[in-house]
Order: sequence, then C-alpha cells, then structure tokens
Amino acid sequence: MAAPLAAAPNPFRGVVVNTAELPTDPAEFTARLDASIAEWRAAGYEVAWVDLPIALASHVPIAAARGFAYHHAGADYLTATLSLVPGSYIPNYATHYVGAGGVVVNDHDELLVVCERYRIDNRPPFYKLPGGALEPGENIVDSIVREVLEETGVDARFEALTCFRHWHGYRYGKSDIYFVCRLRALTTDIKMGEHEIEECLWMPVRQFMADDDISPFNKGIVRSALESDGIMPANMPGMPPDPSREYFLPNFASDRDT
Repeated sequence: MAAPLAAAPNPFRGVVVNTAELPTDPAEFTARLDASIAEWRAAGYEVAWVDLPIALASHVPIAAARGFAYHHAGADYLTATLSLVPGSYIPNYATHYVGAGGVVVNDHDELLVVCERYRIDNRPPFYKLPGGALEPGENIVDSIVREVLEETGVDARFEALTCFRHWHGYRYGKSDIYFVCRLRALTTDIKMGEHEIEECLWMPVRQFMADDDISPFNKGIVRSALESDGIMPANMPGMPPDPSREYFLPNFASDRDT
C-alpha cells in the first residue's frame, strides 16, 4: 500500500499537506492521495488542505476527481480543500479589496487633485483624489503616502484617517473598503505619473467644492477630512508595537490636556 502524503494537523481539526514533499509523478500522487484520504478520515480530521504549485498542475484534476474543491489561487499555486466530514466548516478566502484616497492640502488652502488617464465607460475627464489599492502586506499610512508620491510627485505626511466607504460587487465580484486619509503636503512641485494620470494640479478647496462636475461623494469625503479631527495612528494600549499591525485611535480629550 502506498504511503500517505506528508501532512500536519492545524488547530481546527484539519490536516495540511506539506507542499515541499509532494511527489511529482501523477501516478504516485494518485496512490498516496488515496491512502491519505483514508487515513485522515480514520483519524477524525474534518478538512484536508493542499497547495498545488503550478509546476504540479497535472495533480489538479486528480485531486478534483476525489472531491477537492478550489479555495483560492495565486499566480503560481492553487489551494484546494476536501471536506472529510459532510458539512464541515471551511472559512472563505479574502473577500475584500482595500484602497486609500488622500485629501492632500497645502499651506494655501489648495487641494491636490488628479484626472485619471483611463476611465470607466469612457467617462469625460473629471477630478478626483489621488490614491489606489494597498499592496500585499502594506499598511494604510504607507500606502497612501506612496500612492500620492507615485501619482503626483508630491511628498506628503499622513495626519489622520477621516472616513471610509464599504461596498459590494467590486472587481471580480469582491467587496471593497476605501479609506480616506488627510495628509499635509511637504512639497508642492508636481511630477505627474503619466502612466495612470492625465492631469494633476493644486485646486482651491472652494473651487473643488463648487464644481458641478465633481461627484458628491468626493466632495463629502473632502469635507469630512477638512472639518473633522479623524483618528490617528497610535499604539494600542496593552499591545506590543508590531509593524505588521496598524491601529487608529481618537485624539482623546484627556490626551490633549496633558
């Protein structure tokens, strides 16, 4: 009888196959997978997880024929799961995109705005805030400073998170969270990123708010950024500092009095 695949339990009554030790021969994989499924069920595991690298794409139909279903995929792998017990719980993969927009103001009460080069449904040109999607592993503060610099050439300092928008049915059917950040311009010279941006300029805030071609949404988030304190990056009491975790807290009155 074939030896089961190398695997280890997770904390949720699941078992995770060791990708590095997967056999490359499809026939061997088939035999060892069958032996593994029998062993996992006998041991009482509820869900089996396996990452199949693109180099082993030949294994995908073998796993699918035994009941494995796609869970998620990256550029060079596919993760599949098998319910070993009917009705066992399998958590969803990531369901949201996360983006950030920057309300960047200078010392002359001007707002940094851009017009994107590529627009949905060939819409006529319109002004909006610089910003974009967070990169994997990137914090909100770092992302919006980066996006502003890439799109406009303006170096800016993050001040506060002022509001966010949450909606569904976005790209690829996923949901989207868009954070609006207030930033203070440290430089004013514009060096537009021409790959994505068609126009970039400093616009008086009053002109922006009075422009009928600018959406009420963009006006609303600018007002929120300019008329509210927002919440600031801070260390969470009782939690050790960790660059992989980002917290935002109000500027409490007790803190302002000290």
